[in-house]
Amino acid sequence: MSLLFGTAGTPHSSGGTDSISGVRRVHELGLGCMELEFVRGVKMGEKTAREVFEVAKNHDIRLSVHAPYFINLNAEGEKLVASKKRIIDSAIIGNICGAKSVVIHAGFIQKYPRESVYERIKKALIEIRDKLKSDGVNITLRVETMGRLSQFGTIDEALAITEVDGVLPCIDFSHLHAVSGKNNSFDEFASILSRIEEKLGRKGLDDMHIHVSGIEYSDKGEKNHLVFAESDFQYTELMQAFVVFDINGMVICESPNLEDDALVLKREYKKCFDAKI
Repeated sequence: MSLLFGTAGTPHSSGGTDSISGVRRVHELGLGCMELEFVRGVKMGEKTAREVFEVAKNHDIRLSVHAPYFINLNAEGEKLVASKKRIIDSAIIGNICGAKSVVIHAGFIQKYPRESVYERIKKALIEIRDKLKSDGVNITLRVETMGRLSQFGTIDEALAITEVDGVLPCIDFSHLHAVSGKNNSFDEFASILSRIEEKLGRKGLDDMHIHVSGIEYSDKGEKNHLVFAESDFQYTELMQAFVVFDINGMVICESPNLEDDALVLKREYKKCFDAKI
């Protein structure tokens, strides 16, 4: 088994709410990864980031970072400048922590054609990548698939934008389900993974970053994250697809109960994995 399961932020059962406590608790739970949630802003300093790096290294926990929600690379003027800075700040601190990826909600469609939004976001990502590269920051930018069509991040967009060097997708399977009520069976999950392999090759399946949770949705898309037991999301069939396609990388659970559902996923994956052997 080379697929790691973990939590979106510090587990609820952690002795503290800080990231260091979270990494230690993830290790105690037998999970393998954690996403550092900078979603309300990048408030971690370099000193703490170095401490997080050491703890994660000592406990063999892989890290990623989620950039702030307040990002819109389809904005103009100061809003665009601020959005790019939030991503850059997330990448810099995440890199010090040892994170290999920073997850991004790239932007909103607003009044523009999706094709022009794509080009504007692509331009911004190239500028961000070039800035990080010049500063010696080696981290992958992950454009997340989103749960509403008003946002940039369909599966087509998340795969196409990988034409920018240093950009890969973050596949949120729950969001993809919430958009249409579809994408919730083994065949549909397999189709998504096939598209990833077709676009990115085998290396795309060997370096995946995944979000998953129970999900509440309407005809407008995502409403709220739910625990699996309260959702129609077919996570057992998703785990079957992961085993069949032999994917590698990180699976971050965003269910409200965090570590409980992360452990559910890990156990179900192992069950499918052992059955295949």
